[in-house]
Amino acid sequence: MTSDPQILAPNGGAQGGRPPRAAEPTAGDQVDPRRWLTLIVLLLAAFMNLLDVSIVNIAIPSIQRNLHASYGDVQWALAGYTLAYALLLITGGRLGDIFGRKRLFLIGVTGFTLLSALCGAAQTPGMLIASRVVQGAMGAIMVPQVLAVIQVIFPPKERIKALAGFGITAGLGTVSGPLLGGLLIQHNLFGLDWRPIFLINVPVGILAVIASAILVRESRAPRPPRLDPVGVGLITAALLLLLYPLVQGRQLGWPAWTFISMAASVPVLAAFIGYERVKARRDGSPLVQLRLFRERGFSAGMAIAVAFFLGIASFGLVLTLFLQLGLGFTPLHAGLTFLPFSLGVLAASAAAARLAPKFGRGVTMAGALIIAAGMAGVIAAVHHDGAAVSTWDLVPALVAVGLGLGMVIAPLADIVLDGVQAQDAGSASGVFNTGLQLGNSIGIAVIGVIFFGLLGSQSAAAAHAVEPQLRAGLAAASVPARYTGPIVGKFGVCLHDRLVASDPTVTPAACRPAGALLKLPPATSAVLARVGKAAVRQDFVASVERTLWFQVGTFLVSFLLMFALPAGAGRHRQAEAGRPALPEVTVGSGARRAEV
Repeated sequence: MTSDPQILAPNGGAQGGRPPRAAEPTAGDQVDPRRWLTLIVLLLAAFMNLLDVSIVNIAIPSIQRNLHASYGDVQWALAGYTLAYALLLITGGRLGDIFGRKRLFLIGVTGFTLLSALCGAAQTPGMLIASRVVQGAMGAIMVPQVLAVIQVIFPPKERIKALAGFGITAGLGTVSGPLLGGLLIQHNLFGLDWRPIFLINVPVGILAVIASAILVRESRAPRPPRLDPVGVGLITAALLLLLYPLVQGRQLGWPAWTFISMAASVPVLAAFIGYERVKARRDGSPLVQLRLFRERGFSAGMAIAVAFFLGIASFGLVLTLFLQLGLGFTPLHAGLTFLPFSLGVLAASAAAARLAPKFGRGVTMAGALIIAAGMAGVIAAVHHDGAAVSTWDLVPALVAVGLGLGMVIAPLADIVLDGVQAQDAGSASGVFNTGLQLGNSIGIAVIGVIFFGLLGSQSAAAAHAVEPQLRAGLAAASVPARYTGPIVGKFGVCLHDRLVASDPTVTPAACRPAGALLKLPPATSAVLARVGKAAVRQDFVASVERTLWFQVGTFLVSFLLMFALPAGAGRHRQAEAGRPALPEVTVGSGARRAEV
């Protein structure tokens, strides 16, 4: 449920504003005769990255059981990847410009493949989290080179077809991830449980490394920008000071240092902004070109992007936990439940590409309202059907959520970057892509505080709701009446402790029978297990209902922020309407004439 940062823009290009177009080939230029085979290799690597982003959500409950992972561990496995990806995305592009795009692509693919194997072999939550973080960094090195190499090897007349292939690959990765993940876990290949969702990348990655070493030709930017390691360090520190206490605070009981850490992120962020200003004056190669934010469309659009994506990845996390842990869906059943959402994204993205040039920001505003309405529809379905809610009950609302998402992400980049000057297009694209991923990371952290906190606070109400069922079951199991009251009281404490436990696979002390309760009839355990499942479903239903209002709120805030966009943003000039626009691409970290 997380979105890849390289989303196709409405006219068929990738996010990146309007960089200067690559020069038309002259008679002396040589067009790479292996360019279409090279494209297949590039798209294979891009698909591997996209699949890895979308496949992990389905595996969360299996990872928790197998590694005894806490909810905080799960959040870091998701947020750590997107955070590393976001922070190194611009730098990854710059490294390709400086040292060679083929070289960096090979490093990225090799590293991504190796880290996929380490993720699949992880024996502890810490090993999985560390591997995921480094894997995200490798993805940030690999993915920018894909679009940069396409820009270099394809003449302008063919480039739009190549980028259309990238768009199809992005769509297939989004749709196939939950389904493939469900199939792999459901069939428990070789008894490996969740591990094949990562190990599947290994043969694909090896093939991509060998093929790219043979087919991809080297290229560099003629005037490469300088790196900004200090800027990367400062923004990383600021975000970790904010995100770490958000993810770990609930589990640790919110000690004082968590609030100090979050407060400290503000001056560190201020230091980053100050340093970037100095860096811009010194050599013109800051990580973030701060002058971009003087453009109304860009600054408003960045606020929209971060606010909007606060709700996207967090929704995927909540829905996955609800379907599998709350309702007891199998991984495959949960993956199929995501399918209407994914298909809605694909359908709306295609429609938005045609509508955005005519209606501009109106398309994204409609999309924000539709996704908010769809999220409210999920809440209504869960409220109406409760623990009996089915996939079919959720389909209409999930289709609406997908349609709204597709109507926003497809044209938003073009609208936001419309007024950016040509020399800033590459930097603007990198900042925008990074903003999307940071929104995802922060959203996952914040939703953890809300959702997992609600699971504990709603447990008393859930235990009370199933109390009649519990008393009836105990009577049917011939449990002496004098024990019924203590069992009911212990049941409520057990439910609460299980739901707030840092390791959900370990039985809390309150759930273990002691004293006279050890001598109860054998059927008592079956009654407690059955009623316990019912209580968990009740708790998840109540918690999901309340949690999803956060998503509704973020999408409505995004809608209101869209009024700050220039009224004509996103509407292409009529003079350009009669012919296909050349693709808009991000070449490494900067948009410039493609030269080999």
